[in-house]
Order: sequence, then C-alpha cells, then structure tokens
Amino acid sequence: MGELDDIVAQLEPVLGALEGEPQPLAGGITNRNFRARFGGSDYMIRRHGKDTGLLGIDREAERMASEAAAHLEIAPEVVAALPDGLVARFVSCRQASAEEIAGRVSEIALALRSFHDSGLQLPVRFWVPDLLSDYARIAAERGAALPRAYATAVAVGSRIAEAMPLSLPQPCHDDLLPGNIIRAHDGGRIMIVDWEYAGMGHPYFDLGNLSVNNGFDEATDDSLLSAYHGGGAPSDVQRARLKLMRLLSDAREGAWAVVQSGISELDFDFEAYGEEHFGRLLAAAGDPELEEWLASA
Repeated sequence: MGELDDIVAQLEPVLGALEGEPQPLAGGITNRNFRARFGGSDYMIRRHGKDTGLLGIDREAERMASEAAAHLEIAPEVVAALPDGLVARFVSCRQASAEEIAGRVSEIALALRSFHDSGLQLPVRFWVPDLLSDYARIAAERGAALPRAYATAVAVGSRIAEAMPLSLPQPCHDDLLPGNIIRAHDGGRIMIVDWEYAGMGHPYFDLGNLSVNNGFDEATDDSLLSAYHGGGAPSDVQRARLKLMRLLSDAREGAWAVVQSGISELDFDFEAYGEEHFGRLLAAAGDPELEEWLASA
C-alpha cells in the first residue's frame, strides 16, 4: 500500500476497515488516483501531486467546488477532504467518448450553467492572464526556459483580457479535459470530475476550454452556446467570445505544461503536451478573423 498508509489510517475510523489493497486508476496528470473499499463501499482516493499549489490549485476551493457540484448532482459525492488528498464515493463509470461529449453537449452546458449560477463564492480567483505571469515567474525560479510561444501566449492573453475583462467572476471548473467528463454506468448520466482548478473566473472560459479540449466543430459550438443561453441561435458576440476563450485555454495549457515539466514527479511528457497546445494557439492567433473576434467580444 505504501504511499496511502497515512490516508488509510485517517479513513478507517470514519469509513470502516480497508478491504483488500487500493488499486491505481488510470488517468490524471497532476495527481495519483486509487480505488479503495472501506466498510463494504468503494471510494476514489486522489493523492495530491507534488507542489500543486504552484499551479494555482487551492485545495479549499477544490473541496467547496466538489461539494457544490455533488449537491447539484453533476459530480460524485465528496466524503473526506484530507491535507494530502480528496476522497469521493466511487462511481462506476468510463470516460465519455468525444462523440458522446459532442452529442450531449447541451446536457454539459446546463450542468456548467447550474454551477456558474450557484452563487458559490470560492476563495481563489482563476484568470489565465494572471496565471501566465505567475507561471513565467515560477518557471524562472526553477531555472526553466520559456518556449518562444510563451510571449505570444502572454500577448494574446492581454488582448483577450482587454476585450473580455473579468468584471463579474463566477464559480468555474476551469479544467474540462476529456478525462474529466465521465459517463456513469448507472443510467449513463454525464458527470464532471476533478474540480481542483475551480475558482472565481469567467464562465466563458469553461465554454471555450470545453470546446477546444474536446475538438468541437462550429455546429457543436453553436449547440453549446444555444443550450447555455437557454435556446435560440447564438449571437456573433457569443461566438466571438467562445473563439477567444479557446485561445486562452490553449495559452493556459501550454504554460501549465512548462511549470509541470519542472515540478511534477509523474511519468508524463509535459514538453510534448505544451508544444501541442502552444502550436494550436499559434495557429489560431494567426487566423485573420482574430481582429473581428476581439472587436465583437
């Protein structure tokens, strides 16, 4: 069992005796995840990765967001928040496929809208232009060189911030990668997991982050916007804002990978991950329609 000894010792008095050995779960590029059985019930244990606070993660915000999402029935129930891990009730599930995510985008849009409108006040702000500055400083302190694309990410982020200022922050998930959208085997409902980057941010970042990370086409983007705003065809302003937040999402992912390459102990190619997202950002930033999106937004 090893690395989970301390967590198990904290959980057994509350959940019952551990049955068998905790089993590692696939996925996760920040933490280590395990399935464990206590007192006849299964749970998911996520052990926090090394120095994750440097990535902008606030564990109290994560707990609050996870509990609020569970209350909205869009995430698994949280049973314990420990200093070095989070424990949730295990949901028999699988990662939703790209086709399923696109096909059920209206359901996901409504789930996000319910969280954005929940009134939850998280103790941390999430805003990518600020994160880019923080990540650059941390990388410099760790002796990591910034790729050439980083300057473009900062410049694009500043222009988007001017067009779409964070004036009325709302609670957001901020990390809608494919692996964080699951389909429960019981009834097939879609749920959103991994709320560790949750913070008070721009709700359109969640929409753009969901769109670009899951490869949405124009029609799926329109379905996302329509469902999120209660029906009807999206406006040009809404489409422009979504396009810009797709860029901001890739700026964040690329910068995040730069920091992770210097601090993470996980076996993952963060350099290649960063190059992928910076490459997509550079391509989008060269789109001749960028000026129109900024003007519309």
